[in-house]
Amino acid sequence: MTDFLGMMKKAKELQSKMQDMQAEVATIEVEGASGAGLVKVTMTAKGDLKAIAIDPSLLKADEGEILEDLIIAAHADARAKAERTMAEKMQALTGGLGLPPGLKLPF
Repeated sequence: MTDFLGMMKKAKELQSKMQDMQAEVATIEVEGASGAGLVKVTMTAKGDLKAIAIDPSLLKADEGEILEDLIIAAHADARAKAERTMAEKMQALTGGLGLPPGLKLPF
């Protein structure tokens, strides 16, 4: 019975830590870039888009498709960085719990 109570206590602690981490993750910003830095996207680690910076040299009428592709690539870069950041935070949070590999806890 004491093992069960200990597990419940750890689960409650984990829940509290996850809530704190969710608040922290909302404030972490990552930047993705494409086109050698001509397009930059800033977003939170939760995926909220915060800013897009476009080099003025790309603002030509005949380069619309290139610009669209660069924005998508910069967003993908930022999203990958956000996912890595989230994975690192989760690893730090759940490292001592002995969870099975690949188990993903929801946010």
